[in-house]
Amino acid sequence: MLRAMRWLVAVVLGLAPWAAGPRAAAEEPLGTAASRRIVVFNEAVSPAARLAIASQSGGSVVRELRLINAVVVRAPKALLQSVESKLKARSEVLRIDDDPRVNWLGALPSSVAEVPWPAMDDFLKGGMKPFRSPKAADPAPSAGQDTPWGIARVNAPAAWAVTKGKGVKVAVVDTGIDFDHPDLKANIAGGWSAVDTENPQNYKDDNGHGTHVAGTIAALDDAAGVVGVAPETTLYAVKVLDKNGSGNFSDVIAGMEWTVTNKMVVVNMSLGASKGNEALQAAVEAMAKAGVTLVAAAGNNGGAVGYPASYPQAIAISASGPEDKVAYFSSRGPQIAFIGPGVSIQSTSMGGGYRALSGTSMSCPHVAGLAALAVAARGVNDPDGLRAVLRAAATPIPGVPVEEQGAGVIDAAKVVR
Repeated sequence: MLRAMRWLVAVVLGLAPWAAGPRAAAEEPLGTAASRRIVVFNEAVSPAARLAIASQSGGSVVRELRLINAVVVRAPKALLQSVESKLKARSEVLRIDDDPRVNWLGALPSSVAEVPWPAMDDFLKGGMKPFRSPKAADPAPSAGQDTPWGIARVNAPAAWAVTKGKGVKVAVVDTGIDFDHPDLKANIAGGWSAVDTENPQNYKDDNGHGTHVAGTIAALDDAAGVVGVAPETTLYAVKVLDKNGSGNFSDVIAGMEWTVTNKMVVVNMSLGASKGNEALQAAVEAMAKAGVTLVAAAGNNGGAVGYPASYPQAIAISASGPEDKVAYFSSRGPQIAFIGPGVSIQSTSMGGGYRALSGTSMSCPHVAGLAALAVAARGVNDPDGLRAVLRAAATPIPGVPVEEQGAGVIDAAKVVR
């Protein structure tokens, strides 16, 4: 009942996560007719042949997706049916998937992320405190370095005598990263953008979400600002979403392909859609086959787990608050692997600042950082092996159903033993 009331209040106030998120002007919601299609070919068809067949259909090739033996074709909507018919008539074509443009962040970070955790409870008790208004950043900590409560909850400092994750390649597939941030720039080794097709090296964040995620994973242990779970991890920014958090499925898949091609070990995907498709599923499966561990945010709709977190090869993360209560917005279901701190999480923001945000987007990087510690300490770098190490180091929160927390909260000290 309490969860339902919280959700109703969120809807009334315009705070419902993902479902009521901002949409880019050119966005086409999932399931509507779009002018782009992902054309998937049989494995035996060469990349050159794929391009030739796609071009002969009358559409234009937007990009290749070699990870899933596909190309992305665009055509005017008036010609789309003709283009699809020609492609479906070819024996080389396995199938044609939609390539919708969706907002992968939903209401984050502009609304639900701005609500301090106690405020909703206070509202339900009739004594609501003022909601926090959106702003670019909080002031930097006045002196010294702050250890955010989530970093302490997963016991990360207890692991640092063994390792801080040095040399482990972690990709943040998101809105990019502010690579000039003083708490991040020493750990950022490179990246790529699916958004800026003219300059793929322009992976700088223009939203703030990816920068916040990156700080939880690997903000420097430098006596200033905040510190991340694995503060010596090597970060890569893979920008697949625009300044509004929007992107086509093919943009996200292209970023996933980059992580495989560039031999990332751990990939953080604090993003999600309410529905998946075969192309996205194939990309997740290809990442696992290549030995890349995908840690994904479960979602913020209070209901079913989103995508790609729902796919069995992904490690789906739900969110908890400071008192080990499951966040009311956290998605839940049998796909949940672990739960992590996801309420009022202080981390890095654009322009060198800091801010506190909430969401499974914030719990997900805690686990990505823990995975990096496991790789550095144990040399285990395959998805199944890492999942087993993390599961052995997790403790369930008493009284919380497994569908809401999976194996529980991971202890970093146990991860590195």
